[in-house]
Amino acid sequence: MKINLLLLAVSPFLLCNCATLTEDAMTPVSVSFSDGSNGEVTLQNKRGTWQSEVPAVVSVRKSDDALKYTAKADDGRTAVGSIPSTMGAKIIASAVFIDFGITDAITDKHRKYPASYVMPLKKR
Repeated sequence: MKINLLLLAVSPFLLCNCATLTEDAMTPVSVSFSDGSNGEVTLQNKRGTWQSEVPAVVSVRKSDDALKYTAKADDGRTAVGSIPSTMGAKIIASAVFIDFGITDAITDKHRKYPASYVMPLKKR
C-alpha cells in the first residue's frame, strides 16, 4: 500500500520531466542575414530539409546533429554554415527517473536549436 501511494505521489513529477512527453518534435528557428538582406535559405539535418525566405521563422524538426544552412541573398551573395544543437535539461530527469534517457535519445525531442540565428553574410 505504501509503495502504491509513493508511486502515485511521484508519478506526475516523473512524467513531466520526460521531453518525449512534454516537448514538440518541431521547433521554430528565426533566421536572418547579418546585414538585413532578403533572400532564401535551405535548412537541413538528418530529420529533414526545409526551404524558406529570409528573414523568416522556420519550423524545423529537432535533431542531435547541427542544422546546416545554405543561403543566398537577393544580390547573389551566399552564406553556408551550421546552427548547433544543444541538449535540453529534461533529458537529465528522463535519464534519472524514467527510462535512462533512451526514449528521448531516439526521438531527439530533448535537443534545442537557438530561437534565432543570424547568418553572417560578407559585405559586397
